[in-house]
Amino acid sequence: DLQMPELDGLSALRLFRAREAETGGALTPVVVLTANAGERDRAEAEAAGANAFLSKPFHAGELVRLVDALAVDHLDPQFKTRLT
Repeated sequence: DLQMPELDGLSALRLFRAREAETGGALTPVVVLTANAGERDRAEAEAAGANAFLSKPFHAGELVRLVDALAVDHLDPQFKTRLT
């Protein structure tokens, strides 16, 4: 949620990405789901480290395709070749 009272979603994402950078861990794919549909919102999400952005309302199939694409993008290259 981009508008949480204590720590909004983009601030949480920035902290998450900073932790990944500190530990050298792999980046976890993140999809921002929000009612904020403006280009500024999309740009801020991308700048915070989001991999994808989907504004509400959306169809479940859109989210499934998006998550599927992100999952394939983050597979180990050796595993990808076994899938094709």
